[in-house]
Amino acid sequence: MTLWQPSASRTALLARQSLYQTIRQFFAEQGVLEVDTPIIGQAPVSDPNIDVMSIDLVHTGAQRYLHTSPEYAMKRLLCAGSGDIYQICKVFRAGEAGQRHNPEFTMLEWYRVDWSLSQLMGEVATLVQQVLVDRWPTLPVVHFNYAEAMQQFVGIDVHRATDGELMAIGISLAGQNLGLGRDGWLDIIMSHQVEPALPQDTLVFIDDFPASQAALAQITTNAAGVLVAQRFELFFNGTELANGYFELTDPAEQRQRFQQERERGTLDFERPLDENLLAALASGLPSCAGVAMGLDRLLMHQQQASSIAEVLSFDWTRA
Repeated sequence: MTLWQPSASRTALLARQSLYQTIRQFFAEQGVLEVDTPIIGQAPVSDPNIDVMSIDLVHTGAQRYLHTSPEYAMKRLLCAGSGDIYQICKVFRAGEAGQRHNPEFTMLEWYRVDWSLSQLMGEVATLVQQVLVDRWPTLPVVHFNYAEAMQQFVGIDVHRATDGELMAIGISLAGQNLGLGRDGWLDIIMSHQVEPALPQDTLVFIDDFPASQAALAQITTNAAGVLVAQRFELFFNGTELANGYFELTDPAEQRQRFQQERERGTLDFERPLDENLLAALASGLPSCAGVAMGLDRLLMHQQQASSIAEVLSFDWTRA
């Protein structure tokens, strides 16, 4: 096959069309508004673990950024009174290319006002079951909190384990000392040991992440008196499909977290804070839960594809 030709078959292109139709019908029936927000913004995500793509606007000298998620703009809509919203859009992340990654990929993101995280997880499961019903007519759902998953599949008490203990496990899994901090080693343990051990042909939700991994989620105290993030991830047959939060609404706390993220690690440039988002939060973000889902990975499962290129019209090597 020559490079001018698509990397996806016509069958895969039809499956993508059907997926979008299913999603739009699903949310239309729920009365959720479809929105469209800019992919070019004045400020990038502040998370140093996500590599962003910047662009220079010709004749203006201004630098802008391709969004890695529509989250910031969608939250501004929520602050303006949009109510429940969803969006299907292209997002961009530099340095992510491989069997399950493409620098340009498609994300479904949605927000439910006055919903709990539990309610949102239920809706996520319902949508995914509907999308995958032809291949998996019955798709069970199981839930673990983060500590339960670490205890069951790694044999550690994650809230009491020392940094040194986590590093030792991480080095044994990675095969080398990557010089990571506590959360970095936890990510290695999660991806290398927990995820591969999760039940197959099952939607697996993991919630109550460590408070240090809250990102844009609220923090609460669990039944054991430990601070945890009100956040979940959805896994299916070895891949992460979705990441959801009970959203942080405090603008002062959000600014502080942005500053902390900027101070972690060494970035190739200083990322400006999204002052428009912070101003919107100051005006009032309603209580809400939100989730982002990778649609290309969902299609990979539906089509039993071994590579993300098989479900993209043109992967990054052909774009």
